[in-house]
Amino acid sequence: MNRKAISMLLRGAFAALVISAVFAGSAGASPAWKFNGSELKSAETETILGAAFESSLTVPGLTTKCENFLYKLTISDVSGVGKGEVTELPLYNCTTNSAACTVTSIAAEKLPWPSKLTAVTGTNYIVIEGIKVSILYGGEECALFETLAIVAGTAGGRVDNTAETATFDASSFSATKTALKALGGTVQWTGVFPTEAFKWHREQALTVS
Repeated sequence: MNRKAISMLLRGAFAALVISAVFAGSAGASPAWKFNGSELKSAETETILGAAFESSLTVPGLTTKCENFLYKLTISDVSGVGKGEVTELPLYNCTTNSAACTVTSIAAEKLPWPSKLTAVTGTNYIVIEGIKVSILYGGEECALFETLAIVAGTAGGRVDNTAETATFDASSFSATKTALKALGGTVQWTGVFPTEAFKWHREQALTVS
């Protein structure tokens, strides 16, 4: 191979490496929180609330649904990457899908839970880590009577910018490779959470990109 051919081969290889690095950087880049199209300023935080239309947790053999199921999240953009912490998760008026089983108590534990934004094949997600929810079941005829179920793990929710919602379901968990466990089995969390700001950016459009 002559010198000119070697030079062309090296230039081609270098160009391929550069293009590969650019695409790798883009694929690994995380989305940011935006209000009316603008990212949060450096060191700025905002408080957002997500309140579910309907949400439930299904431990092996039993589904628990709460009338009040929402999360309070403190968010920021760190070097253009969306971060956050779930600081509150109030759960009230909870029932099960079994006439024999009641919910004696239910509570979120070890708050705050860290969260982050991520993108998977062009779709944006919020991933909540360090989740821990304790559920004590009652009802003498319930198979889980006086059983304390500890729901723990991570959860990924799909972000819809048009509807300003985060949706948690089997497909969002699969895409983000997240999982919740309890009583030796997998927990299914389903819910659609309309989300909006409650501090400095009230009534502004909340998007992720």
